[in-house]
Amino acid sequence: MTADLTRIDPGQMPESLCRACVGLLPVDGASVSIAGGPSVRATWCASDRTAARLAETQYTLGDGPCRSALDSAAVVLAGDLTRGPDAHRWPVFAAEAVRLGVEAVFSLPLDVDGTTVGTLDLYRDRPGGLSGSDLRIALWTRDAVTFAVTNIQPGDEAAESSAEEGVAPWTRASEADHGEVQQAVGMVMVQLDLSPEQALDHIRAAAFAEGRTVSELAHDIVLRRFGFGAEPDGGHGAREGAP
Repeated sequence: MTADLTRIDPGQMPESLCRACVGLLPVDGASVSIAGGPSVRATWCASDRTAARLAETQYTLGDGPCRSALDSAAVVLAGDLTRGPDAHRWPVFAAEAVRLGVEAVFSLPLDVDGTTVGTLDLYRDRPGGLSGSDLRIALWTRDAVTFAVTNIQPGDEAAESSAEEGVAPWTRASEADHGEVQQAVGMVMVQLDLSPEQALDHIRAAAFAEGRTVSELAHDIVLRRFGFGAEPDGGHGAREGAP
């Protein structure tokens, strides 16, 4: 599979990889999330809308198998989000996943020279773990995804630009996709005199309270359609112009 990747049009690479993951494994969907730092995450590919929404939900909550895999640099297998240890480990995420029709999630970290740069996330619409042979295929697929993310460039010009600026290609893609999130974090930092991590936490909490994703709320913050108050009671904010 890794050898075949070099023959695929780089522009079609993400979509092709996600389709391949679903075709090779007994799962219903797949996504690849790229990390460019503690406050930057991008969905590099998703096989379907549910996979994309699941990835964005984990980013919004800052919790879930994907976050745990990133933090621990280890495979995280959540075979039953409807009850038991998995549901108790990530109670809010588990409830949101089940609401999306997802009952099992498997997250495999993408490792480059000892640094976790993202995750391959697989989901099922029913409980159940991966067999030993399925896990071996998942790990093999994860290695192919890692190769693609770190070696397949969108084009010579983009590759030269990344090299000149000393920016890893997966970080560049992540920053491009979540530029509005970064801009929104900066605006909240200035408005409330917070650190980047605290500002992102405020945005995440407000997004969750409104039943929206971080990306969706960040878009409104940047357009000044949503603002945070500076009240001492810690209120999350309100739409500007609201009574």
